[in-house]
Amino acid sequence: MDRTKWPGRAVLPVAVPGIKFIVGAALVTGLFFYLGWGTVGSAAAVVTLFVTWFFRDPDRAVPQGDHLLVSPADGRVIQVHDNVHGEYLTGACQKVSIFMNVFNVHVNRMPLDGVVEKVVYTPGRFVNASFDKASKHNERNALTIRTSSGLRFVVVQIAGLIARRIVNCARTGSQMHRGERYGMIQFGSRLDLYLPSTCRIQVRKGDKTRAGVTVIAEMPSIST
Repeated sequence: MDRTKWPGRAVLPVAVPGIKFIVGAALVTGLFFYLGWGTVGSAAAVVTLFVTWFFRDPDRAVPQGDHLLVSPADGRVIQVHDNVHGEYLTGACQKVSIFMNVFNVHVNRMPLDGVVEKVVYTPGRFVNASFDKASKHNERNALTIRTSSGLRFVVVQIAGLIARRIVNCARTGSQMHRGERYGMIQFGSRLDLYLPSTCRIQVRKGDKTRAGVTVIAEMPSIST
């Protein structure tokens, strides 16, 4: 897992962690054309374009409202459960799982404002991330985030069948902001959100999400 500080977006609208892959693919493509291997070079050029597109990192307009919890990932909601007893939060909570396919933007964003209280990386397997067992058996990185009102939320990056590298740049003790870029899963694959039972879930299974834009839940007001 890459724990380097998230460097922000590059001059071009691509994620900085992907630049080395883009440059590498472009150099190989140029070498093929230099050697006169036109057909192979053309195929490599297509791969280079795909890699560049995969690592795209568009700006997003984060909705206003401190009580809103936004999606940490582009993808599709594959699970919405309540009364879950997970390994990250004490007591019963709610869980929303988002699956990212290879065509989604893969930059992950913070779902809410808060302090990163804990970072837990767990090595594991690489089974299909759409399976329920991926939450327990796959390689994953969990952030516990505490809000100013004392509520705790957990967002978990989970590697999948193709994804083999989790990039997390959020550090313990860091103050993070809703919609802020904090990492990605290179070539995959799933994020799980664990929320207090007092939150009101706003999505259903099958809904499509956009990182930093789609409202996943509404948090209770501080007065409640």
